[in-house]
Amino acid sequence: MSKPDRAMATFGMGCFYCPEAIFKKVNGVISVIPGYSGGHIKAPSYMMVKRGIRGHAEVVQISYEPKIVRFEQLLEIFWYFHDPSTLNRQGGDDGPQYRSVIFYHSEKQKKMALSEKIGKQKTIKRTVLTEIDKFSDFYPAENKHIDYYNNNFNQPYCQLVIQPKLENLKHEFSSLFNR
Repeated sequence: MSKPDRAMATFGMGCFYCPEAIFKKVNGVISVIPGYSGGHIKAPSYMMVKRGIRGHAEVVQISYEPKIVRFEQLLEIFWYFHDPSTLNRQGGDDGPQYRSVIFYHSEKQKKMALSEKIGKQKTIKRTVLTEIDKFSDFYPAENKHIDYYNNNFNQPYCQLVIQPKLENLKHEFSSLFNR
């Protein structure tokens, strides 16, 4: 549970490796844990989720300090770093486990997410397919998936996909970037 000076956000925006690396670089973020949410079995494994038949999405669960970074700012980053208009797909990742989803932790988060979704749809002039669902369960990913970018920095995926996004974060969200 959240402490009074902490809050939680849970986002699915494709594979969890990119959002984990991105949100870890945001001032006010305490922790980012990749995992699974939104499915209909308890304690799924990566292989179960990868098959896309259990209903879970790959997500990141973010613990943050609202006095330093607001939920609205986390939402801005969420919208910026993935395509919310593609159904069950982000880049080369395909399937419902890679869907765009916000699991809200409070009615306030729900209202903000819905408002942002409407605004985003007007801005990009395409249907925003991001799901906005009440948070229920979260299951952390297996250890080999945690801190993937830092543990696999030299892998081509990290260099070609994640590193450019971190550079964009530094430039587009410089006031939030944690050096």
